[in-house]
Amino acid sequence: MTDIDTEHRNEVLLVGRVTSPATERVLPSGDTITSWRVTIDREGEGRDVVDCTAWTARLQRSALTWQKGDVVEITGALRRRFWRAGAGLDSATDVEVLKAKRLTSTVAATRPRKRG
Repeated sequence: MTDIDTEHRNEVLLVGRVTSPATERVLPSGDTITSWRVTIDREGEGRDVVDCTAWTARLQRSALTWQKGDVVEITGALRRRFWRAGAGLDSATDVEVLKAKRLTSTVAATRPRKRG
């Protein structure tokens, strides 16, 4: 039984480690997207691996500065995209990123401390 007054929502919040640095790609439409992969450790055992995509220039610039191992927080929506490939239709599911920020940097963590 469903309640027609219930608001549908598609909200994703991820905090995880960048495991595949961002890359840019130009789509046939001419739009540029930036994609990367984040791994989230589960409580106990296992990990979730999530592909993320940024469509705005500001988010793309930020994502391109992240390094493998950086911990990031991402807010967005789950999307399934379809395209024609070879003899048929193909699809993939990713998070369309609406907000993102780096929480910790592997560069800062590995930088030698200054002695003074």
